[in-house]
Amino acid sequence: MSRGRVGVIVAPANPSAEPELTRLLGSRADMHVTRFPVRPGQSLAERLESYNEALPSMVYAFDALPLNAMVMACSEPRYLLGPDEDRDQCAELTAATGVPFASATQATREAMEHAEVNDIVLVSPYQPWLTELAERFWKTTGLNVTQVIQVRAKNGYSSYAVTPAELISQVELAELPPDAVLLFTGTGMATLPVLGPLSAGNDRILLTSNLCTAWWALSRAIGQQVTLGRVPHRRYMGGAA
Repeated sequence: MSRGRVGVIVAPANPSAEPELTRLLGSRADMHVTRFPVRPGQSLAERLESYNEALPSMVYAFDALPLNAMVMACSEPRYLLGPDEDRDQCAELTAATGVPFASATQATREAMEHAEVNDIVLVSPYQPWLTELAERFWKTTGLNVTQVIQVRAKNGYSSYAVTPAELISQVELAELPPDAVLLFTGTGMATLPVLGPLSAGNDRILLTSNLCTAWWALSRAIGQQVTLGRVPHRRYMGGAA
């Protein structure tokens, strides 16, 4: 079986996107990574804006490497935009490069449409102002955000610093319904280790930024849509990865 090639653009200090995407893509696609430029001295909002500004040129960082799909594995900057602007830019970059392109948020949007999701519980490790933007983003797409779980690491709000144990304990404290749909936003947050414990004994759908991004990229890399099951992490996208 020929292997697909996926180009991935990540934030400089993201510790989780590559390990999780590698595991999710499995043996059916190779991953090639480039990182956004480091912007020392900038505030978080300024840094996120700089990633959005750099994106149109970053898609050319792979030069002549043949790719089957390309993704921006970074959700936070897209919450500064509206979902329509996010979707339209993804379409423009696809047309400009000739390679199917999606941001993590656009991939997540398409994954939720594929899974026929209407109501979500948003699990966010971001600072409160950015969590509010994320909630507004998903509501604007037409989703019903029934609850927001604001996750905090030991030393503050940071998707990179939240441990799986912290994530599990704070989600469990929310006492969610057994059939809730959870969306864990943030490609930098380690989420694969928490999916088993948080789905034990219930019928929840657990979607993460990295899971949805991998689903989107793998579907393009192999030339056919991968199936997301009722609890997709248990078979990692229908056994495709």
